[in-house]
Amino acid sequence: MVLVIDDDESMRTALGRLFRSVGLEVGLFASAAELLQSTLPDMAICLVLDVRLPNLSGFDLQAELAKAGIRVPIIFITGHGDIPMSVKAMKAGAIDFLTKPFRDQDMLDAVASALKRDRLRREAEGAQAKLKDLFEALTPREKQVMSLVTTGLMNKQVAGEIGLSEITVKIHRGQVMKKMRAKSLAQLVRMADALEIRGPKPDLP
Repeated sequence: MVLVIDDDESMRTALGRLFRSVGLEVGLFASAAELLQSTLPDMAICLVLDVRLPNLSGFDLQAELAKAGIRVPIIFITGHGDIPMSVKAMKAGAIDFLTKPFRDQDMLDAVASALKRDRLRREAEGAQAKLKDLFEALTPREKQVMSLVTTGLMNKQVAGEIGLSEITVKIHRGQVMKKMRAKSLAQLVRMADALEIRGPKPDLP
């Protein structure tokens, strides 16, 4: 879905028509305040945002979204573009900066790139959330075993480190692999890295 924020009604209408022509859903807003009062849809989105808006500018909106932790790709458009303005937009995380009048294809290409980026971000965040849920389902002992096993310690070393028998560690390790849905130790190590739970390797005699 593409959200267009522009106080020029003819521009909003034209962009809405362009995006719908390629099968995209569209939300049209006349001001930044209008967008901030709405709920962003739970799907891959991007903003096509005019730099010069009444009251809250496009840059101000970009800053407000960043402050709120809302990560959404932004394509700036302006009729008064200059290089410093473009550099400022890109440094603040904008995907593209198009000066009016722009070619329809340039806009569609920018939107396609922005939506792909947002889709990948959402998929990554979803996978990370699922991984955290799996980890939280482990018992405290299983979490401890996972953090040690993924540093490269053998079952015997883990057993010595936490005061358990080797067979007990092996059972816990098997439960960890099963609950985390890891098909190999290498995959479990990658999971631990993603969760940032791998501690330093303990000093062993």
